[in-house]
Amino acid sequence: MDARPGFHQSLVLLQKELLDMGDSAQNLVRSAVESLAKLDEKAADQVIKNDDLIDDYLTRIDELSLCLIALQQPMASDLRIISTALKIATDLERIADHAVDIAKITIRLAGEELVKPLEIIPQMAEIAIEMLQQSLDSYTERDVHRASALAERDDRVDKLYSIVMQELISLMSEDYNRNRQLTHLLLVAHNLERVADHATNIGEGVIYMVTGKRKDLNI
Repeated sequence: MDARPGFHQSLVLLQKELLDMGDSAQNLVRSAVESLAKLDEKAADQVIKNDDLIDDYLTRIDELSLCLIALQQPMASDLRIISTALKIATDLERIADHAVDIAKITIRLAGEELVKPLEIIPQMAEIAIEMLQQSLDSYTERDVHRASALAERDDRVDKLYSIVMQELISLMSEDYNRNRQLTHLLLVAHNLERVADHATNIGEGVIYMVTGKRKDLNI
């Protein structure tokens, strides 16, 4: 018999809020990159507006977590679950901020033609989104191995980021008139690299939550 049914129901609610927030963050990143590929100002503006949903999730998760800590006196293992949820929510909020930054770049470039079709940037985005899903799956399944495997995918994103930087910097030297747009595209790639880093951070949080030990996956 569960001695604290209210406590465990609250933990279930906390996990649901966190996963819903994760889904919303994924959608924002995907929509932001799609808006860039089409230079769709309206779609980019919607990404910016939808960031408010992420902030609402963060507020609810903060409040629920603090109530659990203040009223339920959680044991050490439960406290790790709650503190990890707070950390994951912060990473998700920052991921959403990166999506908004990409959307703002789309708005700045609206009305222009892209120097060249986007190729590597969408690849970076897809891997970063997959990493985010993997990190959330590792959270729900308490799967340390799946969380640890994020490091390899993060390396792939870092390599693609290096390729994009080399390519765009090379184009800058060929035609100075395109430097403004190329600089913005560099910033997009940087934002996606940071999304992948935050997904990896979530994996680190999962490892700590399950094992009580900290492991750096961003090496």
